[in-house]
Amino acid sequence: MCVSAIRFEDFTFTYKAQAEPTVSHISLSIAPGEKILIAGPSGSGKSTLAHCINGLIPHAFKGRIQGTVSLMGEDIRGMSIFAVSKKVGTVLQDTDGQFVGLRVGEDIAFVAENDCVPPEEMRRRVMEVAGMVRLEDQLTKAPQQLSGGQKQRVSLAGVLMDKVEILLFDEPLANLDPATGVQTIELIDRLHRETGKTIIIVEHRLEEVLHRSVDRIVVMEQGRIKADLPPADLLATGMLRETGIREPLYLSALRYAGTEIRAEMHPESLETLTFDPARLRAWDQERGNEAPEPPRSPLLTVRDLGFSYPRDPNRQPVLEGVSFTLAAGEWVSLVGKNGAGKSTLAKLICGFNHPSTGSISLEGQNLADLSIKERSQHLGYVMQNPNQMISFPLIFDEVALGLRNRGMGEKEIHDRVMDTLAICGLHPFRKWPVSALSYGQKKRLTIAAILVLGPSLIILDEPTAGQDFRHYRDIMEFLRKLNREQGTSFLFMTHDMHLMLEYTRRALVLVDGKLLADAAPATILTEPDLIAAARLKQTSLYNVALRAGLSDPVRFVGHFIAYERLQREAAPA
Repeated sequence: MCVSAIRFEDFTFTYKAQAEPTVSHISLSIAPGEKILIAGPSGSGKSTLAHCINGLIPHAFKGRIQGTVSLMGEDIRGMSIFAVSKKVGTVLQDTDGQFVGLRVGEDIAFVAENDCVPPEEMRRRVMEVAGMVRLEDQLTKAPQQLSGGQKQRVSLAGVLMDKVEILLFDEPLANLDPATGVQTIELIDRLHRETGKTIIIVEHRLEEVLHRSVDRIVVMEQGRIKADLPPADLLATGMLRETGIREPLYLSALRYAGTEIRAEMHPESLETLTFDPARLRAWDQERGNEAPEPPRSPLLTVRDLGFSYPRDPNRQPVLEGVSFTLAAGEWVSLVGKNGAGKSTLAKLICGFNHPSTGSISLEGQNLADLSIKERSQHLGYVMQNPNQMISFPLIFDEVALGLRNRGMGEKEIHDRVMDTLAICGLHPFRKWPVSALSYGQKKRLTIAAILVLGPSLIILDEPTAGQDFRHYRDIMEFLRKLNREQGTSFLFMTHDMHLMLEYTRRALVLVDGKLLADAAPATILTEPDLIAAARLKQTSLYNVALRAGLSDPVRFVGHFIAYERLQREAAPA
């Protein structure tokens, strides 16, 4: 009889500071060599399940355990955290928190140094694992010099040094551009095929993970396992939508066209999917064109903007000749690969840096005439890393900070903070310390701290990173309500192609500091050369339209977006 790599038997865990269990009556067996996806909304218990697998429970997070969890047949409660780490390697969502070395090679070698491996053997093993993750030419660089995808591979190489039997990936796609996300899933799949290790992926982005096959999908909800099924069987149910997990867009399109999704259609991949294209063609022909938006007055105007860092001896331009206009009440996506200049553009708008050339004006006023404090009366900026924005230990105080700095009365502060916390899904935690929040919850907290101030333009850097579909929708629908009722404009710096498609009618594409496109998202995500240059990802809507033989796949993508927008706007916000 084969011993399970991981086995939960009627397992329940209650954190020390909580009265109710976070996970209840979990029974789950994962065989050696399986590749498993664990999905579920925030708070469903999937992170707690992961902590049980890598030994953080019970060794770092204390609480009451009922039932058992075992690794390779051994009860984890009888194992030290060191012993668990020799069997399970974890690649964290926030890779910056996993680095210990000043250079990539040093970071990878850390485990071997702790084990007193002889230098020659250590070098050999570092080169071996660096080759596995294709980092041989990056070993002398500092981890902070690398892209998000490269940082992730450094963390992966570090855990591979221990020759662990189980690899656990905690939301590996959260902070990556779309093309790098595809490469990450392909890397995980290649390692699985070449090494036969047990792979566990905890991730919200189901369609992206299913770019390569998985054996089973475990769906968590309210601390329990709601489903444990092969991908085809799960996708044939309505369980994903009921649980608040986004299904692949190509399946949503088929459902809108009246197609019943069945497991025998092999819906887990667009390459294996079988369907009747006539239904999709008929649905496409029934759709009318979306009415154009009425003209609006310009809010933000950027003209011939250029920027170089003063201390750069070569004065290489980070931005060059960037020009665009953002209208009052408009939603616009700013997309492009890591390092394209998106964050630099945001910093120039907010006044953190000053342009080398060109100008930025808000409602006709040159922003060069305003201080950062004066700009903050009109502009809000939500950073990508929530830990860089948080100032107070308590959630309420963090959201109230800006209002208190403006001298607002405590009664009005209380009401506005409570309303904002409720919309952002944080009201149940209003008395909690910030340290008790997950990464995704901290992200929502920083958005709440800006939203409560009511600026006319909000720049959000990766607002949906680390968010499950339900909270993604909650946040975006709150922003839509704010836009509709107060006319707030939004500029989204994002790698989330779903956000770009669903919520914005224009997208700006930055590549190497230059604006390559200013067009509708449907146009951008169906243009192969632009997708390759900006490291985006072609939408599966375009590919299913090609499979169906539609005469105008770009128009079909537009029809899908317009249909979803009408459905969404018809629903109460």
